[in-house]
This record gives sequence, structure tokens and C-alpha cells, in this order.
Amino acid sequence: MFKTWQKPLRILMAATMLSGVLAACSNESTSENKPSDSNEFYSAPFENGKYVEPVTISTVFPITSSLKFKNGENIENNVHTKWAHDTLGIDIKYLWTVSEQNNAYQTKLRLMLTSGQKMPDIISFRGDSTLISDLIESGQFTDAGELFDKYASDVYKKAMAEDPNVWNPYVRDGKRMAIPILENAYNNDPVMYIREDWLKKLNLKAPTTLAELETVMDAFVNQDPDGNGKKDTIALSVGFKNDLNTWMSESGWIFGMFGAMPNQWNKAADGSLAYGSIQPEMKPTLTKMKEWMEKGYIDKEAGLYDEPKATEAFTAGKSGIIVGPYWMTGWPLPDLQKNVPDAEYKAYPLPAGPDGKMGRHGTPISTGAVLINKDMEHKDAFFVYQNYLFDHWANPDSTTFVHGFAKGYDYDIAPDGTVYKELQSDKIPGGWIDAIRYTLTFDGAIIPNLMMNTLAELAGGKEPTTQYEKNLADRIPEQIKAAKIVIDQKDIIMPEMFTGVPTKTQVSRGDMLSKLEKEVLNKIIYGQAPVEDFDAFVQQYMSSGGKQITEEVNAWYDTIK
Repeated sequence: MFKTWQKPLRILMAATMLSGVLAACSNESTSENKPSDSNEFYSAPFENGKYVEPVTISTVFPITSSLKFKNGENIENNVHTKWAHDTLGIDIKYLWTVSEQNNAYQTKLRLMLTSGQKMPDIISFRGDSTLISDLIESGQFTDAGELFDKYASDVYKKAMAEDPNVWNPYVRDGKRMAIPILENAYNNDPVMYIREDWLKKLNLKAPTTLAELETVMDAFVNQDPDGNGKKDTIALSVGFKNDLNTWMSESGWIFGMFGAMPNQWNKAADGSLAYGSIQPEMKPTLTKMKEWMEKGYIDKEAGLYDEPKATEAFTAGKSGIIVGPYWMTGWPLPDLQKNVPDAEYKAYPLPAGPDGKMGRHGTPISTGAVLINKDMEHKDAFFVYQNYLFDHWANPDSTTFVHGFAKGYDYDIAPDGTVYKELQSDKIPGGWIDAIRYTLTFDGAIIPNLMMNTLAELAGGKEPTTQYEKNLADRIPEQIKAAKIVIDQKDIIMPEMFTGVPTKTQVSRGDMLSKLEKEVLNKIIYGQAPVEDFDAFVQQYMSSGGKQITEEVNAWYDTIK
């Protein structure tokens, strides 16, 4: 769904590598003294950066709607599996693959679990943490942290060390039972996009405070910014069918102006964890959103819109403000120019509330994990594979993965030396294919803070010198500017503090409490219930399992402080 706007632009050609770089390391080793081709270190003969005789990694894989193939390939046989065989001496065997529609991958994994089937060598999974927990509890998987300490390269270890808390969901009795799949930090943190042409037409400036924001919103609704002579525009696109605090077209930042952040666990003044949706700071925000609904600043259907649906008014030219990630400049905001050719939009920082407060949700740098079967014959093979990607793909040099993963897939080179990438897909025979998505951890390898910090530096005027910087410099200019705004406001992040496995009461009562929360909060926003009902909602929430959940969450938090 997020396309490549999530990630650094891809970069190609597998070239030679020093075996010492590929070789895994012990806790004491450095990149200079890692064991290289020692048969005592690897589980099979290993020379020149690869296994002498190919070893096999068995796995399973979800076929998402964004996964595309060309040249008659499929997930079992493609440019990626050929690369793993030729470069590393690793054969990847898929026990099964399945379309990811309707959570089919998760469902099939759970069926394997409940029927007691033998698991593959590795399982990579993003999503429901309860399933990962159940897989761990099955007893079929090994202490992955011990293997990580022994085999992971220095680059891989440094990337994981950027936030040691990523291990927390997978720790059992002091053992790290799964390896977190790292993501780009700040990737889904929001910025504010405003119709710049509307601001100019109405002689307005971009808002920096709540009061200024309301002045702009009133004008966008009542002063005919699109010039069609009709009162048919709204000020702000939001959709809270799923949550108030979500990944696009979201309203968490509105609550942040009053010191609240719903739908997540926040750190309270006393150092404990408190559920954001039931805190007193919610009340003034709900009052404000109710007011905006009455004035037509937000769509009357906002409570029925999911995240993509809520963007449609903005991309159709009927809304003046939308809040979401920096990568929206790649999708879906370009549709605005298609629908309204003369339209302009620009990214701006989030505004401050009445007391100068600002707040936004953060982006977890891990949303999944890799589990390693305790019976896997060549457990080191996964690290040989992943080390190579961390050492060469995550921050490429000028010799390996220079333009992308594979020529003819995510880039091509014309006879005159011109390099074509995603934005020139029509220049690549058969079209642009994001082949890095075939990899065992779905995106190759990511150093969490590298991409957004680099984009911010480029936006600040830094000349690109490294290969990684040169690749990122090819991004859409508006995207680079939006990334800098995200980094400039990083101090206002209100991170999700509960990263453990859902507690016993969350599992048994969570759905009911979530339904109650949405029902009451939506009624208040729509003016169908007075804001005073919030207090009764909090009491009902706590007496219906919320108190027990709070105790369970804080019991977990005490174990990882």
C-alpha cells in the first residue's frame, strides 16, 4: 500500500565482496577480525563469501497485492532466488505460498500451528503479535538472540542497537526468541499538507497555532477557495472509522495539541503507563472536534471513512488540509494534480495548541519478526544472507547495489549510460519491479534512522557524496522537504509505550472495550452525546476490564524498565 515512498530508493549489481565482511561475528569481533571462511564457524564449508555446496533455507511466504513479477518468474524462482544461490550459495525452498488477501498468510500459519505441523526453517511475519507469541510458545523455535550475538555482522548489530526495545515483545525467560524485522524510523510520523494555492488566493499564511489553523479552516469552508461559486469545500480531511490516531488522514495530532494521544499507551506523569483514550486531556479535543464538525470544517462522513477514503476529498480538490506521512507526496497526493492541474500543495509543521503543546504519534521501527526453527540444520545461513543485505543493501557503496537490486527490474541503464528507475518505469522493459520485496524479510535490510535523517540533511542543503545520499537525492523534492519537517519536529513524538504481547484481559475484553470506545467518542464528536458522557465512559471502561488491563500492562512495563 505504501509503495516505495516508504523506503530509500533501491540501489544494483551484485559484485565481489570481501569474505570478512560477509562473515558473521562473535560478540568480541569487529569487521576487521571476523572469522571469514572458518569451517569451525560455519555449519558447512564456506569460501569467498559463500557456501561451497549450496545449503537450503526452507520458509513460507505471503504474496501481497504489491508483489509483482516479470519474465515468467514467481516467488519460488526469480532474480532474488538466483542471486541468493549465485552470490551466497543459499537455496531458498518455499514449503508454501499464499495470497495475503483476507489475512490468508496469518490464517495458514495458525492452521499449521494448531494442527501440529512441522514448521519451516524460518518464518518471517509482520502483524498480529499474538500469533508470533503463539509460535514462540509452540516450542519449535530456538533462542534467536543467542544466534544473533554469534553470527550477526557489526552493521546488523548496530542497526538493531538503535532501539534495543525492539526485542521486548519476543523475550521469554530472558531469551530473545525472535529477531525483530527493522523498519524506517519516522516513516509514518505525520506532517500537515495544505493547499498552497488556496492560501495564496485568500491571502492567508500557513497556521502555526490552533487559532491560526481555525482562521484558515473557516476561510477554506466559507470563502469559496476553489472559485466555483458554491459552498462545497471542507477544511480538513480526516477519517476515524478505524481509529482517531492512525496512519493517514488522521486526527491524533489534534489531540496532541491538548496533551492527549488516543488509541495507545502513553507514559504518565508518575512514570506508569496509561491508556491515552481515557485520559482527561481527551475532553477538550473532543469538544473541539465536535465544534469543527458543526461548522463543516470536517466531513460529516468522517466517522465512516477509513484512511484512503478520507484522502479522496483532498485529491479531488475539495479539501484544503490533510495530515499524514512524508511519503504521501508519492501516493496518493499526486492525484490532486491529475484532478486539478493548477492545484498546489505544500508540507508544513504541525501547529501548537492553546497552551503551546504539540504532539504526534511515532513510528515503531519494528512491526514483525523472524523465528528460527530449533531443528534448522544451517542456522548460520540466515545470517550469511541477512548480513550481506545489511552490509551492502541497507547503506550501499559504489560497487554493490549501486542503482537497485537488479538491472531490468528496479532500474535499467540505457546505452548512453542514463539510469532509469521507478519514475521512468516505461523505460524499463516489462516495467519497474520492486524485486527487493521478494527477500526473506520483505524489504531487504533497513538501518532505522538512516533514511529520514539523510533526507533531512539533503533538504537542509547537504551535497550528496555517498552512494546512499545520491540515491535519496533522486526523490521527489516535496518528499525530501516533508521528511525534514518530520525530523525537525521529532521532539513532539508521543511513542506507543506498550510493545509487549497482548495481555490476558486485552485478549478477552479488548474487542468489547474498543467497540465501546469508538461508539462513545464518535457520538461526542457528532454531537449525539454531551462531552460530559466522557467521564461515564471512563468509569465503564475501567470497570469492564480496563483497570485489569492497566495493571497487566504496567506489570509488563516493570519487567523491561
